[in-house]
Amino acid sequence: MDSPSLPDPLVSKIRLQKLLATAGIGSRRQVEQWIREGRLTVSGRLAQLGDRAGAGEEIRLDGRRLDPKLMHAGPRQVLLYYKPVGEVTTRSDPQGRPTVFERLPNPRHGRWIVIGRLDVNTAGLLLFSTDGELAHRLMHPSSRIEREYLVRLRGWPRPETLRQLLRGVELDDGVAAFDRIEPSSPQAQQGSYDARHAAYRVVLREGRNREVRRLWEAVGHEVSRLLRLRYGPVALPRDLKPGEWRYLDERLSTALAEAAASRGNLGQASAQDGANNAPKTH
Repeated sequence: MDSPSLPDPLVSKIRLQKLLATAGIGSRRQVEQWIREGRLTVSGRLAQLGDRAGAGEEIRLDGRRLDPKLMHAGPRQVLLYYKPVGEVTTRSDPQGRPTVFERLPNPRHGRWIVIGRLDVNTAGLLLFSTDGELAHRLMHPSSRIEREYLVRLRGWPRPETLRQLLRGVELDDGVAAFDRIEPSSPQAQQGSYDARHAAYRVVLREGRNREVRRLWEAVGHEVSRLLRLRYGPVALPRDLKPGEWRYLDERLSTALAEAAASRGNLGQASAQDGANNAPKTH
């Protein structure tokens, strides 16, 4: 009679970089750097590049044990949230302001990781995922994922100002530019400049801190209202109200993952379909 086979200890283990990246602890590159610096231990042993680990093992970063609940990876969940003005994009706030996490449902596994922040005075689309590696890829500058915003300005920019914003403007952290600027009000479309406020839809492919506001301020225009309409292939559904959330369906979740893998080379064709197909709104 055949002797019983012993369980393979590697079956339930994956590379440490992937385990921690998927849990949202850090990107694969960050984890590799922590390993090189001797900051990670697995079951009391100093971690080495190439090490594998399982969800049940004790993993410590700088001596602090990482929450084992985060290591139990399940099916990826992604949801979109209509952030209202006044909420902060952090898990807690020392000033006691409401946070975007307070309205979200509990994920089936792990925790929600926000994909790209919005400042307290900006509203619109925020994406969350339980897949930390996906979140890191989407936010990395190399992804070049399109972000689209609706901007309301005080005053009217001249055509040369718009051309300057497309060519590039020097900010305190380097040159920045919009990929596209399209008028979003009848006055702008007709070339009228005598109204007090202008509205534009703008697209850029990076997510520096307050970048949209700083670009307009650099050319002498204050942003009075800012709304994120789209992140890659995911658009803010028209029937979603501020403070409501919605799970992404499998098709849009896959499109988002493909966008990260293809370094964000997406046009607008997929932006308007799909977000309204998600089944549940809160």
